[in-house]
Amino acid sequence: MLLDQVRDNSAPDTLDRLIPLKEVMHRVGLGRTTIYKMIGESSFPRPVKLGRRASRWIEREVALWQHTQISARSRSD
Repeated sequence: MLLDQVRDNSAPDTLDRLIPLKEVMHRVGLGRTTIYKMIGESSFPRPVKLGRRASRWIEREVALWQHTQISARSRSD
């Protein structure tokens, strides 16, 4: 499970930074609508709500999602 791997704490603490949607979009190459659709399908990390209008993503979870996508591609080749 994605969260179990995140809780493993094997990544450096610098990845515990909270990043805004704009940075998430830049890192993963997906748009806002696609990201929120994937969140609804439980196939992308959920944001941390910091207030009524403020959300941030845990950098470690986004990095793990990217790694998972790369690994899945490698297995299917």
